[in-house]
Parts: sequence; C-alpha cells; structure tokens
Amino acid sequence: MKVTIFDYGAGNLHSLAKAVAAAGVTPLIEHDPVRAADTDVLILPGVGAFAPAAARLDPGRNVIRKAIQAGLPCLGICLGLQLFFDESDEGPGVGLGVLPGRVTLLRATRLPQIGWNELEDVSDPLIASARLERAYYANSYVGRPERDDASVAWSRYEGDRFPAVVRMGRSLGVQFHPEKSSSPGLGLIRAFLEASRS
Repeated sequence: MKVTIFDYGAGNLHSLAKAVAAAGVTPLIEHDPVRAADTDVLILPGVGAFAPAAARLDPGRNVIRKAIQAGLPCLGICLGLQLFFDESDEGPGVGLGVLPGRVTLLRATRLPQIGWNELEDVSDPLIASARLERAYYANSYVGRPERDDASVAWSRYEGDRFPAVVRMGRSLGVQFHPEKSSSPGLGLIRAFLEASRS
C-alpha cells in the first residue's frame, strides 16, 4: 500500500512519518500536490497555517479534491482537517472544498489550546476501536461542518464545543494530533490504514 504524506514545507514531519512506519508502512513524503493524489492513502499533516498551506495545495487542489470525492482515503490532521473546508478565518486562501463549512477561531480566552483534551460523543467505529478517549491538541482554529452528522466526535475547550473528528466517506479529519496522542493515537493511525487497505 502506498501512503503519501503531503509536505506543505512548513515543519518537521518526522513524528508523523514515524507513526505511519510503526503501523507497518513506509510513507512517501511528497512536495508536489499533483503527484500527492497518485497514492492509495493521502495524509494531510497538521503543520503550518492555512494560507501558506492552501497556496502550496493550489496547483493540485482540483486533482486532490476529485480523488477524495472519488473515494481516495485521506487522513487530515489538525491543519489537514481544516484544509477539507473552503475557507478559514485564519487567513486568505482556498482549501479543498470537500466538506461544506468554515474554519473559525476557538471561542476561548487562552489561545492556542495546547495539551490533552477529552473526546466525547464518539460515533465513529475507528475512534472507538482505537480506544481514543483523550487526544493531544495544538490549535487555535477549528473546522465547523455545516452538517452535524459529519462530526463523529467532539471536544470542549473553555466554553466552546467543537468537532474533534469529521468523517466524509473513506476520509477522516481529526483536529488533534494522533501521532502525539500516545498508544491510542498511534492505534487510530494503524486502524485508518488497515481500513483503507480493505
């Protein structure tokens, strides 16, 4: 199985690549967004800010969008989840537009949210099978789908309840960092890859 991590050019992907390798797959790090869509599984990592990441995606936006809509399994992590949407309040740029909604600032006084947070109202079997009850966050912005049924797990930060996990067919977006969420987070990555293989 070919697993591709798209590199926005904004940070160290070592921990994510190591987590994928721990699941038994050596990932390919790809800088070209057009070639990134030519894979069995695409991972959009949680590194960087929306505007520069959207700019890096721009040459391959339509190719990646069509691939995801056609059933390419995609795991969007933190910023990667936010790129599922069209736009973000964080800055200019156009995301993939595969999930109707918008990325907005957390409604909280202390930002960014950094650290462990509980998951609640989990309805996705992959999250349940990984026994992921707490996850590690490092974010100020969150994706908010227009349809509540797209959100398959939730978290709270101060007074804001926000989607922790969104599901679109074979694709999954997580607002947290599973690669930094201990054994259950690594278990989620493994479960996603195994589900994508079948």
